[in-house]
Amino acid sequence: MTEPRVEFHPDAIAETRAAREWYAARSPRAAQAFLLELDHAIGQIALCPERWPRHVHGTRRYVLRRFPFSLVYRHSGAALVVIAVVHAKRKPGYWATR
Repeated sequence: MTEPRVEFHPDAIAETRAAREWYAARSPRAAQAFLLELDHAIGQIALCPERWPRHVHGTRRYVLRRFPFSLVYRHSGAALVVIAVVHAKRKPGYWATR
């Protein structure tokens, strides 16, 4: 079985960049660790998309271990679409219109 391709919503890309920049301004090592954990999360989701808990609006959610972020995604046919890279303290559901 082949792994689905992973696509990012443009706003999820912007959220990832903003988080990386925030960490980089404080510590380049933290920024690198954030990206590595994000890559790990994407790999885990791609391996078994249905493993992670159902969330709202037909999505699933993967919670990062070392950073206060979650990946909200949809499994759509042969693709996984990361809808949002959500900070735990942000207004819940702000991404729901995506």
